[in-house]
Amino acid sequence: MTKYQKPSRIRIDSFIWFCSFEEPIEPNLYMYINLNENVDNTFDAIVVGSGISGGIAAKELAEKGLKVLMVERGPHNEHISSYTHAMTPEWELPHRGQITNEIKERFPYMTTEGGYPINETNDHLWMPFNESPYIRKKPYDWYRGFGTGGKSLLWGRQVYRWSDLDFEANLKDGIAIDWPIRYKDIEPWYDHVEKFIGVSGEKLGLPHLPDSVFQPPMDLNCVEEHFKSKMKELYGASRIMTIGRVAHLTEPTEEQKSLGRTNCQYRNACAKGCPYGGYYSTNAGALPAAMKTGNLTLLSNAVVSQVLTDPKTNKATGILAIDRETKESKELFAKVIFLNASTIGSTQILLNSKSDRFPDGLGNDSGMLGKNMMDHHSRVGARGQVEGFLDKYYFGRRANGFFIPRYRNIGNDKRDYLRGFDYQGGAGRGRGNTQGKPSFGPELKEALTEVGSWGIGMSSFGECLPYEDNRMYLHETEKDQYGIPKIVFDAEIKDNEQKMRIDMENDAAEILESCGAKNVSTYRLEKPPLGLSKHELGTARMGLDQKTSVLNKNNQVWGCENVFVTDGASMVSSGCVNPSLTYMALAARAADFAVSSLKRGEL
Repeated sequence: MTKYQKPSRIRIDSFIWFCSFEEPIEPNLYMYINLNENVDNTFDAIVVGSGISGGIAAKELAEKGLKVLMVERGPHNEHISSYTHAMTPEWELPHRGQITNEIKERFPYMTTEGGYPINETNDHLWMPFNESPYIRKKPYDWYRGFGTGGKSLLWGRQVYRWSDLDFEANLKDGIAIDWPIRYKDIEPWYDHVEKFIGVSGEKLGLPHLPDSVFQPPMDLNCVEEHFKSKMKELYGASRIMTIGRVAHLTEPTEEQKSLGRTNCQYRNACAKGCPYGGYYSTNAGALPAAMKTGNLTLLSNAVVSQVLTDPKTNKATGILAIDRETKESKELFAKVIFLNASTIGSTQILLNSKSDRFPDGLGNDSGMLGKNMMDHHSRVGARGQVEGFLDKYYFGRRANGFFIPRYRNIGNDKRDYLRGFDYQGGAGRGRGNTQGKPSFGPELKEALTEVGSWGIGMSSFGECLPYEDNRMYLHETEKDQYGIPKIVFDAEIKDNEQKMRIDMENDAAEILESCGAKNVSTYRLEKPPLGLSKHELGTARMGLDQKTSVLNKNNQVWGCENVFVTDGASMVSSGCVNPSLTYMALAARAADFAVSSLKRGEL
């Protein structure tokens, strides 16, 4: 077991976890001090947010020698012990792991799909509505993690690289603005992040979906393998089925094992938190790595309201943090600030950081701050039954499914809409036939012990274009309990996405039927609200021109270059693949640039 060092300060039941070390102790022994105690409040770097991108930013900065403060607005989630139901079977829970009326009251917009993704097993890891109330001018569902690790404890773990098909799309289509970077700029940082987090998957050699640094792929089951071969027979190289690329360890490296992580246990209980560290999270990976350096301080229960700036230099000097419980505030100072509070959270902070130099929000000379909000549109696909294979089954509960990469508007394929979509899905066997059986008793139990027939289904994620009028802004008068103006959401999918959704539905049915599925049915939510896919991005986009963007090519805020935004807010377009891997690569790249700039005296 990895040894860490004993902190020189010890205080229980308070606010900051210090990692200033002297003697070896067991990992996961956290020490705290209170925000408002008389302690040093100056650091080399402050990272706001402890989720997917914030964890990587803090780790990279700490490993490069900076004294780093990571600020998290929620409570402290300790790796393993905070996953309270990770090892509890549903039948031992009061409501069998389902959603309750009490949970629905705390999450009025986030529970519209029943017990997914919030239920009795993980509701303490999600931020309730009253902690961050917002106003919906148009329907918008904001899913936000609560506490250390953020949504890195709750994400879908699908990780795909972008290619120049994505980075060049805006320029070629004449949409919004051009990305200031290309694949070659971020490729080494994809490598760097993947080696650290661990990505399992299959190499395909597709130019529009570059291969990652892979650990061995998970296996497709027999029905999925059959459909894969049928697709190859029918579509050739134009439509391909592969196993999903996931941040799950299948062959851990020595570095990963040294952090206490081990390979995926095939439990498919990921939404409860992973005590094995089989899937990547900040708590299982970035924090232990940063702890080793002795350079990390973690501040929990601290709501960041704004970035502080010096009117003489127009540089950021620090942040204003509010104690979530006492509502007391304190200024914390640093040479560089990294905002990783989530796409929406970071943008709220920037909009609220007003000064004489930035009357409309920090970095908002272009007027683009809060605009161009995107999310993937989903809740469309197909399902069907599969005959045969009754003598076959599969091992374990694979926390992954198959993936069909984008094939529309590539090469000679031209549609009446821009961009494209992909599919994620899986095949499996259900329970035995209970039709005609009593609703309780031995006959029902006996039927449920039998294995049912095979079924297969897939759901699509489509790209959403960056529309300037899809936006979030701060309400002029209404504030939350911390005195911060409430966010107003005014965004929706438009005609381009609606046209795409017809193909997303019809193609899913065509693929399943062509490959032999029976009784195929489709589904398509007429107009899904943005936010439902939990891939919110945009609102503080990168660019080449200060007049049309909020950040430069290094993720620095225009006009206040010691502030970096390296979460989803920085994205210029949305692609159609899950975006978290790109956030992490951008965070690592920006951290390297920030440290180099500090050493040269440029920040």
